[in-house]
Amino acid sequence: MAQTVLDKIVELFNQHGGSQYGGEAVTQREHALQGALLARQAGLDAPTVVAALLHDIGHLLHHLPDDAPGQGIDDHHEDLGAAWLERHFIPEAVEPVRLHVAAKRYLCAVESDYFASLSPPSVTSLELQGGPMSDKEVEDFEGHPHFRRAVLLRRFDEEAKVPGLTTPTLEEFNHELKACLKGETP
Repeated sequence: MAQTVLDKIVELFNQHGGSQYGGEAVTQREHALQGALLARQAGLDAPTVVAALLHDIGHLLHHLPDDAPGQGIDDHHEDLGAAWLERHFIPEAVEPVRLHVAAKRYLCAVESDYFASLSPPSVTSLELQGGPMSDKEVEDFEGHPHFRRAVLLRRFDEEAKVPGLTTPTLEEFNHELKACLKGETP
């Protein structure tokens, strides 16, 4: 099973990873690999590295245009991606993916300078995703067992937009991926 899942991930990135990441200057693949590299460089555990690598896999699963947010469409990629991932991966790797959009909304609500750090495409998607959280939403989000990991992931998500950055290949994250598969041991 492990190889089949890893092969499917490679296939998804080969088919759709070359598309632009929103309106950013990087591709979906570059964004994913940069996010995973940042998590790895921070010395974080395999589930956080995997979440950073696969947090936008929902973009590779839907068939909407690259500029869907610019057309006023929220693709709900976090839900689509988490639904696909939870069939194969442990919750510690999946839940931050499910929560990474909420984490952006959270950070905009609790950190006064976070909104100013968002790129224009990220601001556009924030509007489609509900804007900054309300006080009640903040309280509920902080009660989720994976909220801290989701916030870490969100920070990597915002940083992983550097054109031309050298990263490991997708296959170089196989150890972390295998370590997070349900029922597998690294």
